[in-house]
Formats: sequence, structure tokens, C-alpha cells
Amino acid sequence: MNIFLSEFVRILGTVLYVAMLGRVILSWINLGPRNPVSVIIYQVTEPILQPIRRVMPKFGMLDFSPMIAIVLITFVQRILYRVLAGS
Repeated sequence: MNIFLSEFVRILGTVLYVAMLGRVILSWINLGPRNPVSVIIYQVTEPILQPIRRVMPKFGMLDFSPMIAIVLITFVQRILYRVLAGS
């Protein structure tokens, strides 16, 4: 069971990481708000980014919340993976 959970955490962290990178790339190229890819990535990433934006101060037009989210996702993924895989 721990192997399954550790692999699930690893895969979930990777998917969230890729979604965050996709969100950053989509901010550079405007596909439009109704594009299915944009909608899916927005729905996956916004619940993670919104709380970070509430806590972070604004830096003009720059949004550092995806970068903070990527660091947090990687950190939590590694800790959970070590705990689950080690036990």
C-alpha cells in the first residue's frame, strides 16, 4: 500500500508541476479563455495559486505565484515520497 501511495504522490506532484509550467507558458501565448487546454490548466492550477496570491505582496505586473507553487509542490512531493517510500 505504501508503494502505491508513494507512486501516487510522485505522479501527482509531477502532473501539478507540468500544469504550473503550462500555466506560465499559456500566460506568454494567448490561446483565449475558451480554449479547452487553457480551461483545464486553469481549473487545475487556480486552487493552488489563489491562496498564494492572497499571501504574497504584489510586484507590479509580475506574478511570482506559479514559481512559489512549483517550489512548494516539489518540496511537499519530496517529503511525502520519502515518508511513504521509507516506511
